[in-house]
Amino acid sequence: MSQRMIDELKPLFEPESIAVIGASNSTVKWGNWMVTRPITSGYRGQIYPINPKEKKVFGLKAYPSVLKVPDPIDLAIITIPAPMVPNAMRECVSKGIKAAVIISAGFAETGPQGKVLQDEVVKIAMDGGIRFMGPNGMGIWSSAVRMNTAFWFTPQPGGISFVSQSGTMGGYLLETATNKGYGFHAFLSVGNQADLSMADYVEYLGDDEGTSVIVLYIEGLKDGARFLQKSKEVIKKKPIIVFKAGRTEHGSRATMSHTASIAGSDDVFEAVCRQTGIIRTYDVSHAFDVAEALSKQPLPKGNRVAVISTGGGHCVVTTDACGMLGLEIPELDEETVRELGQYLLPHAPPPKNPIDLAADPRPMTVAHIVNILVQNPRIDAVITMAPVAIRSTNPDYVREVLSAAEILSEIPKKYGKPLIATAMRAHMQGVAFELMKERGIPFYEFPEEAARAMYGLYRYSQIH
Repeated sequence: MSQRMIDELKPLFEPESIAVIGASNSTVKWGNWMVTRPITSGYRGQIYPINPKEKKVFGLKAYPSVLKVPDPIDLAIITIPAPMVPNAMRECVSKGIKAAVIISAGFAETGPQGKVLQDEVVKIAMDGGIRFMGPNGMGIWSSAVRMNTAFWFTPQPGGISFVSQSGTMGGYLLETATNKGYGFHAFLSVGNQADLSMADYVEYLGDDEGTSVIVLYIEGLKDGARFLQKSKEVIKKKPIIVFKAGRTEHGSRATMSHTASIAGSDDVFEAVCRQTGIIRTYDVSHAFDVAEALSKQPLPKGNRVAVISTGGGHCVVTTDACGMLGLEIPELDEETVRELGQYLLPHAPPPKNPIDLAADPRPMTVAHIVNILVQNPRIDAVITMAPVAIRSTNPDYVREVLSAAEILSEIPKKYGKPLIATAMRAHMQGVAFELMKERGIPFYEFPEEAARAMYGLYRYSQIH
């Protein structure tokens, strides 16, 4: 990435100070949320509310204009009506502000008149050296400075950076992923992409140390050729996962009225993904299941997966899900079957793969089985039901659960093979679960989710 891009986008991702133009004491207005959300998320920089009619906003001194703020400002967040935005941008230029987020709607997404207004804002910003996100966006979350303007809650920090053309859909998806325990480094609701485009965000995040995986929700590309070029460069360093909306004729029409995006041919976009190595998902929620694993686990050397569960039905469904995605569940050799058998209950079926533990209540059984399998050269990765539920207060039993969790947690680092865990949602809590999560083991409730995550790891291993 060029130093120019770092200089231009760092004020957006890591501002030391922000001015909220249109700040308000009304708790139902965006101008209020853009002040209160950064405060409650622990933002460490200075916040300057801009409102000519207020003395204070949320206890902070308000200023009539950015030009009256005595200190430097890195980022302006603009929430005023669209017709007022050009003048606000001129004042930002005069103040020397280098980045802006335009929350305001009423631009190109509304038709030709709005497009004229948007073009005016772009020209002012371009002439004045300001890069901006939006308009018609919902804000930003940057864990680097704990700045949240996008959500009523504070996301959990992690390695996923999510760039979404849709604010509401993006927020919905991030909240759903947060409820699953996934962590985010950044979220950007980029709206119309009047200035900064998907290609710019991909370029910046490609060299961002806090970003392990990039997830994109795309309705239409502003500069397809540059996006292709930058994606090819970034894919060599970290994975990019995309959900593309506007695949049908009706969906394509809807994107134009939503974010002024021309969706383009879905066949062309599919070809772009194949050329670049982008991992494309076709269900809007699947991208984060894949991203969670890619942000935490090593890549497999092949597609051969061992499946372990306490029940036969779970084994069958997981095996089917893997097979549908092109993952192999190879039958184990007789020597390995005998070695595994010594740890199983007498009534358990032969552990040929998948391995049915036949409701074995002993937590260490899973740890023993996985430890043998990851040393087998014909196994590249493991999906296992994890022993994290503590069903008894007996000290010996609790110690065994924790020991099993610790052994499993060390497997990826020790052997360089990915391990993905499944567990019932009710069991995804408690000290054993937290131990495994803290050490980078991704958890999924359903076999299909685990299989998709493993497929994502394998797919990127073929590209990387």
